[in-house]
Amino acid sequence: MALKASPNDQALLLELQAFDTKLAQLDHRAKSIPEIATLAGFERDTAAVRLRFAEQKGGLEDITIELKRIESDVEVVETRIKRDNDRVQVSSSVKDVAALEQELAALRKRLGDLEEIELAVMERLEEQQVEVGKTTAQLEALAARTAEVEVLKASSLSEVVAERTIAAAGRDAVAAKVPADLLALYEKQRARYGTGASMLRGGVSLASGVKLLENEMQAIRAAAPDDIIMCASSEAILVRTAESGL
Repeated sequence: MALKASPNDQALLLELQAFDTKLAQLDHRAKSIPEIATLAGFERDTAAVRLRFAEQKGGLEDITIELKRIESDVEVVETRIKRDNDRVQVSSSVKDVAALEQELAALRKRLGDLEEIELAVMERLEEQQVEVGKTTAQLEALAARTAEVEVLKASSLSEVVAERTIAAAGRDAVAAKVPADLLALYEKQRARYGTGASMLRGGVSLASGVKLLENEMQAIRAAAPDDIIMCASSEAILVRTAESGL
């Protein structure tokens, strides 16, 4: 037996479809608020800056290790210089003093070379620290800006959620009035084709924007008011009203 529904019940489907269209629009709006794209951009920027920060920190650690090694070498040479100086002061052997003086000369040259290297490494360390500081500031600025936009996003979403709550409540109220079998058909068509009900206005199915052929209009005119008619172009339930042009 073909499904039947009173014109008033069929008309309810247009209200239901209006709510479903509104809900779909709100869902799309929630996914496309500008803050989402902005935050995605910040996320990409932050990832890139964090990568640079990690590389800079690694470089900073390498330079620090290098500086500590040179400082250790300097300390060793300074200790040897002090030891040889002390030995020169107490030695009575001209031969030993000459050998110590020769070694001291070599040690002092080595110390001078190490101190030059140490100075250069310290300069590199300072430069690297400056770069790390700049990158840290960038990360902090991005974090602050992200937090600001997150607040704006939450505000925008809260507006959408509020509207959606009202629309969902309206939809539930209308759905409760629709007979179960008619509602099931509507939900089936909407899930499958995107639209559950379409208004026929002036011979045009609004769901598809397609004008019905004359033979289709004649078939609709011949149908009983409680017959369920499906739109051939949109597969939605075609709802007749006083504006249908019948």
